[in-house]
Amino acid sequence: MTPTATPAGLDPATLADVLRVAGQPDFDRWQDQIKRTGGCSDPIRLMGGTKTIDPATKTVLHTYSTDVEPGGMLRIACGNRRASRCPACAWTYAGDTYHLIRAGLVGDPGKGTPHTIREHPRVFATLTAPSFGPVHNRLGPRPCRCGTQHPDGTPELGTPLDPDSYDYAGAVLWNNHAADLWRYFTIYLRREIAKRAGLTQKDAHAQSRVAFGKVAEYQKRGAVHFHAVVRFDGSDGPDSAPPAWATLELLTDAIHAAAARVAVDVPPAGDQPARTLRWGTQLDVRTIRAFGDGEDITEQAVASYVAKYATKAAETTGTVDRRIGNKEALALLDVPDHPARLIAACLDLHPLYPDRKLRDWAHMLGFRGHFSTKSRRYSTTLGALRQVRADYRARQERRERGLPDPDQNADATTLTLAHWTYAGHGHTPGESWLAATIHRDIQHNREIAREELPALIDLEGAAT
Repeated sequence: MTPTATPAGLDPATLADVLRVAGQPDFDRWQDQIKRTGGCSDPIRLMGGTKTIDPATKTVLHTYSTDVEPGGMLRIACGNRRASRCPACAWTYAGDTYHLIRAGLVGDPGKGTPHTIREHPRVFATLTAPSFGPVHNRLGPRPCRCGTQHPDGTPELGTPLDPDSYDYAGAVLWNNHAADLWRYFTIYLRREIAKRAGLTQKDAHAQSRVAFGKVAEYQKRGAVHFHAVVRFDGSDGPDSAPPAWATLELLTDAIHAAAARVAVDVPPAGDQPARTLRWGTQLDVRTIRAFGDGEDITEQAVASYVAKYATKAAETTGTVDRRIGNKEALALLDVPDHPARLIAACLDLHPLYPDRKLRDWAHMLGFRGHFSTKSRRYSTTLGALRQVRADYRARQERRERGLPDPDQNADATTLTLAHWTYAGHGHTPGESWLAATIHRDIQHNREIAREELPALIDLEGAAT
């Protein structure tokens, strides 16, 4: 018997749970908790409490216990960066990444970069993987080599024309060593810069610095490529102007030369031959300007692009975003053929290269690096941005509870004793639907605010 559809489009069990949650006497407080998480899809549930004491007089100023909360628990945001896991927390992560990248382009003294940074040479470079076999693609007005004109979004895009001849082992080994390729690229880039400036590496380093911020993205074929902001600074980093020889042309030329030099050797193992891994030939280097001009791109576009892909992973290729330890799981999870073959290649290669941990990273198609990284002096850090947000919320809490503010009175310090116990995570089906509705409402209100106050809001996802 087919279940009857409900007016809300939910199955009867979920609708019943929605009505149960909404009918609780403490539903308003539950809503407040979920709103504070931004509509988190998988909140962490805690039990316990805090006690705030005046250390001088030993007077108890405030007590809090989760005994008064719905279900006796406090719900806090999971903080997951992946949009496929938690759109709410990923939105915050993307906003922080945007601020981080943008601060290294337009300057923000509060985030470690002066406004003069805008005058430094900077480019947006994309380094890709080589070919592991021909795949279905979209070539504008021309049809794919299979003879078909593939529109956007068709499942064939990025899949091999001949899966049996596609180098799946080479593809996952390349992904697995992509972080090493990037590390060697940054080493060779500094050498190529010194060579083109006619200086020793020591002298070039004494006169200039190279800063970068990058993000990894999966192509539809399942290969990782990197988008990177690369910037010239002076000897003191972003606070000093680069020397006259540090030009856009020199930086662009050095990037091309460094990428061409990179090679990572993989020894033979079992039935696998020795391999030399390199970057693909499709290297794109574009100048970043305040306002786009021809092939140039804007600071806003670069920061938005990097922030967008900071919340995505291998699930964009059709796989799942959780660990897969055996091939039987591929059929149970209904993974499409191409990513399933990539995952199977990881599992097959793991015994041959145990130090590369291919089985542990099979769900990532072999990639084991960080998705978003930056050089130390590029701009601020994600930790610093999160601390600003935490401090802001702490000030709000002190005001609401009538506690002294140490920012206004250095002697007005307090001592907080806390005890927390992990009580689980996630929602019931009804809670999950309500949380998603709250998240959509929050996003809608932010969109309205952004349209009404464009001069005051420089980013959706602002830290405070």
